Amino acid sequence: MNDRTREIRPDDIIVFSTFRNENVRLPYFLDYYRKMGVGHFIMVDNDSDDGGREYLAGQGDVSLWTTTGSYKRARFGVDWLNWLQWQHGHKHWCLVVDPDELLVYPFCDTRPLRALTDWLDASSIKSFGAMLLDMYPKGRIDEAPYERGQDPIDLACWFDAGNYAISKNTKFGNLWIQGGPRARKFFPTEPDRAPALNKIPLVKWDRQYAYVSSTHMLLPRGLNLVYDEWGGEKASGVLLHTKFLDTFTVKAREELERKQHYANSHEYRAYAAGLVENPDLWCKWSEKYINWRQLEILGLMSKGNWA
Repeated sequence: MNDRTREIRPDDIIVFSTFRNENVRLPYFLDYYRKMGVGHFIMVDNDSDDGGREYLAGQGDVSLWTTTGSYKRARFGVDWLNWLQWQHGHKHWCLVVDPDELLVYPFCDTRPLRALTDWLDASSIKSFGAMLLDMYPKGRIDEAPYERGQDPIDLACWFDAGNYAISKNTKFGNLWIQGGPRARKFFPTEPDRAPALNKIPLVKWDRQYAYVSSTHMLLPRGLNLVYDEWGGEKASGVLLHTKFLDTFTVKAREELERKQHYANSHEYRAYAAGLVENPDLWCKWSEKYINWRQLEILGLMSKGNWA
C-alpha cells in the first residue's frame, strides 16, 4: 500500500480506479487525466504481476492499494471503491474510470474538468452521465501493436455511430444502453446480453452514496437521473472505451480463465469465441472519431444548457 491521501487538497478532483495487469496503459491514463485537471488518483491493484503496481508506487499523486481478494466477491471491484470513496471522496468530485476509459465532455478541448464541475456545482447537479463508446481499429485487432505511453485513439479511432438500444430501469431510474460493435459482433443472436454502455462516472461524492453495479447506477436513486430535465436534456459526456487493441486477445483469455466477471464471465466467453478468427470490428457504417462536437452532432452526448 502507498497511501498518499493526506496530500489530497480540499478542492481536488479524484480519480478512482481498479486494475489488473494494465501496466502498458497506465502512463497514458495518468497523463490524460492529469492534463484534464485531476489532482489525485486512488487505485486498487488486483494482484497484478506485470510491473504496474511498482510503476504506480513511484507516482507522487497516486495512492495505491493492493489486494489478492476475489474481484467477483467484491461485486466486481465496486465494494473496494465504495469503501475508498467513503474514506477519501467525501465532498470531492470523484471520477470512477477504468484504465481503458477516456472521458470526453462538452468543451473538453478548451475547458479543464474543473470548469465542468464548477458549473455542475453552480447548477446544483451532483452527478454526470457518460455513454461508454467502444473504439476499435480498422482491420484486425492485432495488426497495429500498442506501445506503452501511446494515445490508444491513434490506433482505435473508429466507433459505431448508431445501433444502440435504450430503455429505462424502472427500479433505479437510470437509462440502460446496449449495442455497438460488441453487440453486433459478439452477441449477434442475443443482443440483450451485450454489455451495458450507460455510466455515471462523475459524482460529487457524499458518504451516503454508493455505486450498486459498476458505475451503471447509484444510490440514492436520484443520482441516476442524468439524462433529461425540464425543457430539455442534461449535459452528458462519453467514455471512449479503448479495450480493443492488440492486448485484448491475451486479456480476454486471462479473464476467461480467472472467471471473475459478471454472470459467470459470459461476456468473456463470447469474446473468446469471437476472437478465434480475430475479427475486424470495422464495418461500412463505422465512423472515424474527430472530437466531442462530432459526438454531440451524432446524439451520443450533449452540452445541455452549459454554454
